[in-house]
Amino acid sequence: MSQPGLVQPQTLERIRQVATRLGYVPNRRARALVSGRSNTIGVVVPTLNSPIFSATLQEMQRAFSANGYQLLIASHEYDPANEASALAQLISHGVDGLVVVGGDRPQSTRSLIDAAGVPLIQMWDGREGVDRVLVDSFQAGYIVTRYLMDLGHSRIGVICGQLRNNDRQVARVNGIRAALQENDIMLVQTQISQQPLTLSAGRSGCMTLLEIVPRPSAIIGTADLLAIGAMIEAQGRGIDVPDSISFAGIDNVDFAAHLAPSLTTVDIPAASIGAETAALMLQRLDNATMPSGRTIQLPVNLVVRHSTGRCKS
Repeated sequence: MSQPGLVQPQTLERIRQVATRLGYVPNRRARALVSGRSNTIGVVVPTLNSPIFSATLQEMQRAFSANGYQLLIASHEYDPANEASALAQLISHGVDGLVVVGGDRPQSTRSLIDAAGVPLIQMWDGREGVDRVLVDSFQAGYIVTRYLMDLGHSRIGVICGQLRNNDRQVARVNGIRAALQENDIMLVQTQISQQPLTLSAGRSGCMTLLEIVPRPSAIIGTADLLAIGAMIEAQGRGIDVPDSISFAGIDNVDFAAHLAPSLTTVDIPAASIGAETAALMLQRLDNATMPSGRTIQLPVNLVVRHSTGRCKS
């Protein structure tokens, strides 16, 4: 059962039927002692309360399962100490590889990972010299802002996630700022509302931005959940979207296309991130001598829908 390729398919099927009838389950610990592998991959993500990370994890699980590996998943809620603790736990379980999100973490955590001596892959963002599957968060913020500016918007408010310990959110805000600066428009702190990445926080951020005089003609949520929550808040106040205020997000979660109005956003290929990460990890596990520091860059694309329109004020 540990080397099914050595027997005929009919024989293997009979063995599996007997194992099922007897309730036999292979002892992974015993197998790991012999093979030196646990056939598990440790993944630490910022939060499990995210459709984007869920899509990535689902694709990773599908790919690893098809190759005999099981995911062990932990989250740290954007707390560096929690991330270090989660990584230590996964390492203690003898995982064959580690996957993390981003590259912004304390040196002590990097040392912990290095000492484990297992392959590491960074997703979304990451430091050079370590395998990484990237999307350009800066470009995501830039292209959605350029689109709004092309519609005549110059008073743009931003609802973003907490910027501390989150290099993806920082890059998105920097992309927004760079696009505005091209037209000599400054993005000041009063135009930025940092919030948790939830629908209700998007509503709270919108409340704050609507107090600005004159109020923004467009609001960008640096995650779709924030943009959707903000749009719900505006509509609840009787504000017409997009005639009075335009809203745009970043992520392109599944339900963004099914809102009224549907949300203009930037597509972040979450499933592809998971698939490419799994493929890279499997290559690394099959070939320990493969040069490290590989970078796979995935595209981000503007998706124009009905929540944005020309500036009328």
